[in-house]
Amino acid sequence: MYEYLANGSLEDRLFLKGGTPPLAWHTRFRIAAEVATALLFLHSAKPNPYVHRDLKPANILLDRNMISKLGDVGLARLAPGNISDSITEYRDTTPVGTYAYIDPEYQRTGVFTPKSDVYAFGLVILQLLTGKSPTGLIKSIENAVEQNKLSEVLDPTAGNWPIHEATEMALLAMECSELKRKSRPELNTVLPKLDKLRTFADDYLVQVAWNKESVSDGQRGVIPSFFQCPISKVCRNQHL
Repeated sequence: MYEYLANGSLEDRLFLKGGTPPLAWHTRFRIAAEVATALLFLHSAKPNPYVHRDLKPANILLDRNMISKLGDVGLARLAPGNISDSITEYRDTTPVGTYAYIDPEYQRTGVFTPKSDVYAFGLVILQLLTGKSPTGLIKSIENAVEQNKLSEVLDPTAGNWPIHEATEMALLAMECSELKRKSRPELNTVLPKLDKLRTFADDYLVQVAWNKESVSDGQRGVIPSFFQCPISKVCRNQHL
């Protein structure tokens, strides 16, 4: 049984289903960090990690505050133990999941690992950046970064992207979506970088709120009300 999540799936929001407003770039930064946190929780299970196996925007659900949660975990399974990145193991099983997001090594060998989710997560980040379908997206972003034209492929509906930070996220996504499992990073090294980008986005929102309140009060540099002590505000009003 699922809880009701008012904003549907990330896929719905990226493709503006039902005429809903687009997601701002800072919201996308936060969602990327939240999804990485949830995946790392699954991968940290003992004695063997859980692997989601069907990570995609349609399975990332958003509540009324645009906080993301992983859905459709019915395909999640315990990863086989003692799988090394330096070993290629073959199992005669049919890969499950959504084709565009399936780890190429999982397709070839039938063996899934936490880095199978890392591959899919890389594609999800690229979709957050571009608002496009995953087909051909890795090559498109690689070309854009190499030609210093990333701004041309970023989703324009997300607002004025900070190019330096967007490039950091794109490079991280490409690392995650490497074809070879051993070339992909561990999520515990990915998350700190995404948390840094989330902090950047949060600081941006605080600055915007600060500027708006300063302008509305007619005073540049005035302290926004949400930073002021409520007791002192009451006392001040009593003296007016």
